[in-house]
Amino acid sequence: LISFPWRVTRNYVSESEVCKLESVPLDFGDYHPLKPITVTESKTKKMTRKGSTSSTSSSSSSSMMDPLSSVLDGTDPLSLFAAAADPVTTDGARRKRDKDESSAVGSDFEPWSSKRGEILARYTTTEKLSINLYMGSEKGKATTTGSAVSEKVRTRLEELDDLEEGSQKELLNLTQQDYMNRIEELNQSLKDAWSSDQKVKALKIVIQCSKLLSDTTVIQFYPSKFVLITDILDTFGKLVYERILSMCVDNRVSLPDNFSPESVNDTAKETCLNWFFKIASIRELIPRFYVEAAILKCNKFLSKTGISECLPRLTSMIRGIGDPLVAVYARAYLCRVGMEVAPQLKESLNKNFFDFLLTFKQIHGDTVQNQLVVQCVEIPLYLTLYSPAIDWILQCIAYHAPDDYINCAEVWVEYTCRHFTKREVNTVLADVIKHMTPDRAFEDAYPQEKFLPFLDMFQKESVRVEVCKCIMESFIKHQQESTKDPVILNALLHICKTMHDSVNALTLEDEKRMLAALINGFIKMVSFGRDFEQQLSFYVEARSMFCNLEPVLVQLIHSVNQLAMETRRVMKGNHSRKTAAFVRACVAFCFITIPSLSSIFTCLNLYLHSGQVALANQCLSQADAFFKAAVSLVPEVPKMISVDGKMRPSDAFLLEFLCNFFSTLLVVPDHPEQGVLFLVRGLLNVIQDYTWEDNSDDKIRIYTNVLHLLSAMTQETFIYHVDKVDSNDTLYGGDSKFLAEINKLSETVVSQILDHLKTLGKEETLKRQSQLAHYFFNTIVAHGDLRNNRLNQLSVNLWNLAQKHGFADTKTMVKTLEYIKRRSKQPDMSHFTDLALRLPLQSRT
Repeated sequence: LISFPWRVTRNYVSESEVCKLESVPLDFGDYHPLKPITVTESKTKKMTRKGSTSSTSSSSSSSMMDPLSSVLDGTDPLSLFAAAADPVTTDGARRKRDKDESSAVGSDFEPWSSKRGEILARYTTTEKLSINLYMGSEKGKATTTGSAVSEKVRTRLEELDDLEEGSQKELLNLTQQDYMNRIEELNQSLKDAWSSDQKVKALKIVIQCSKLLSDTTVIQFYPSKFVLITDILDTFGKLVYERILSMCVDNRVSLPDNFSPESVNDTAKETCLNWFFKIASIRELIPRFYVEAAILKCNKFLSKTGISECLPRLTSMIRGIGDPLVAVYARAYLCRVGMEVAPQLKESLNKNFFDFLLTFKQIHGDTVQNQLVVQCVEIPLYLTLYSPAIDWILQCIAYHAPDDYINCAEVWVEYTCRHFTKREVNTVLADVIKHMTPDRAFEDAYPQEKFLPFLDMFQKESVRVEVCKCIMESFIKHQQESTKDPVILNALLHICKTMHDSVNALTLEDEKRMLAALINGFIKMVSFGRDFEQQLSFYVEARSMFCNLEPVLVQLIHSVNQLAMETRRVMKGNHSRKTAAFVRACVAFCFITIPSLSSIFTCLNLYLHSGQVALANQCLSQADAFFKAAVSLVPEVPKMISVDGKMRPSDAFLLEFLCNFFSTLLVVPDHPEQGVLFLVRGLLNVIQDYTWEDNSDDKIRIYTNVLHLLSAMTQETFIYHVDKVDSNDTLYGGDSKFLAEINKLSETVVSQILDHLKTLGKEETLKRQSQLAHYFFNTIVAHGDLRNNRLNQLSVNLWNLAQKHGFADTKTMVKTLEYIKRRSKQPDMSHFTDLALRLPLQSRT
């Protein structure tokens, strides 16, 4: 055994100065953040973007131009935007189109354009995407000018048949941005094909893009894909409509906004019918539906009832789409184009919504469930994908609805909440209750407050829970300051209790986490200021109400610990009897709540944290109780624990906890009735008896960290302290008996480490032996007194053992030796010079 090796005086201040990083001045040269940036183009690149003035550009350097000064040469952003406008649309036609579209619905209707960006930002993915396009061959382009009409029709039909028989273009492994860029390129190709009078090619592009909406392989990206593809459909619909509209111009006189089909000439009607015939010949359901819906507005050229007749047919057509997610977005698109051209036709809007409700049960079918399993998507996440489509459909239905009271009441409730007092809000809620639940006797039980009876109107539990969740989400989002208003607290406690009581054995873990997060958000917003006793009473009541949600209990424990520390800060250490009693009540709250938690590492960490809080408040006996509870819980740590849904060995987590525990034990004073280093001894006994994995060295790593702790305990003044708590350095004052006890523990721990190193002498464990030997060597160099000959020799033996079988990392060994040589140059460290000479570097051959 090594005699008293850890008694070496440490100067923590000087060591800290030595370990500081050296500051190095940075030379930025001529750099300044406001200077123009020089951009160098290293390759000759062909410019293919529309509107470019040259086909190639050579390698060049140019400074980035000021966007304001560029106005002078006509290249400001607005000029560029105007220059890139669609060349096939004349100014007069564009003004007419804008006027016609804006008159469809009022300004009180939120346009699709305002929702587009939000959807693209919300529904993103990091998975790889793909685009499959069958663009067809080029046969049929050799039609002569003099061909008969029937020959033209036959040729066009052959071209359409060829759409699904041509060459395949497949783009794989696209990032989300790449995918968006490709879709934008297709949109531009559509415009280019149209402007060059390649109408069939334009139709091919639209059909193939529409087919992409049947693909749900990266399902969480589907809403954004819908936005991108329908942009192309919108472009196509406008091009077709404006093309036919331009054919109606007679003697430069265009049709009025409210034109009738009788005003349309035969040529325009024939062209319009030709487009519908082309689309009717599309074989697949989804592209046939989307392309016809895109040109729905063109029915105005044919008959007054065309749109009203097409909407029900297209609505029924969607019933043939098997995937409920694909179907609901098809309904959203039909509602969108329907609102643009005929917002007064509500029947189709309602039919789409009720059809969706009837088919919603499909999400529980095998097809959808298997798809979600393959893509590793949970039902709660999957359901959020429906939100944009349902939100749009409901907005269309609710727009200007025949006497819908609750919609009006919703607006007035928000208005009164923002601008009036609780009395006016109660008045509105009372009126809602009167209309929605007449002759309800329970109203008499709430003469002063109408919010809770308003909630009672929702009789179905699932609906009531959803309403409560919405209320809590709104409260957490909009409540800017903490509150202690008894009316608010009573109402929100009732809401949180409703959410909590909905939890049962079948509740999904994601749902539990969401409910707990909402309740915790409410708990954090409750503050009684310096009325600490009232605050603690609220936490006690919350504990009794939300005992089935562990995250809420954990939050309450943290809140009570924070409350105890806040009491200490406010009182500035002047503990009266009343204050001390309150702190002990906080400590007791934590002590009796922690055992109710099921996660053992949560319990261990909370025991440690709560013990630290008790120690900081000079509650020494309570701190001892927390630490003893943690020590007694360590043997119950299972070998495997669940982490993010996967079972993992617990050794690494236990090692991390014990290292934190040792750091705390340094400043915990010994109990006068328990003997020297009682908690440290108890923890070492538990570590010794714990059954570790056969291929694990964590036990020895823990023992090595124990040596760090014991070395720190030998110092005359510890490296850190707790305010107003006398640690062992003050209690023992370097007493020889105390140091002797540390020495005995050190001998025992070192023996355990060396015995374990001997067991690693087999061929299959030599690498582990090398790593542990080097780890133990570093511990001795950092914390041991190497003037002790036996410890010095042990360090040399460990150095040689680490290199003995060729498993040591040469770079690491070299850096370690350089560190020892640097230390030898410090005052009173000459013995490191002799040690460095005894540490050879073995080369691998």
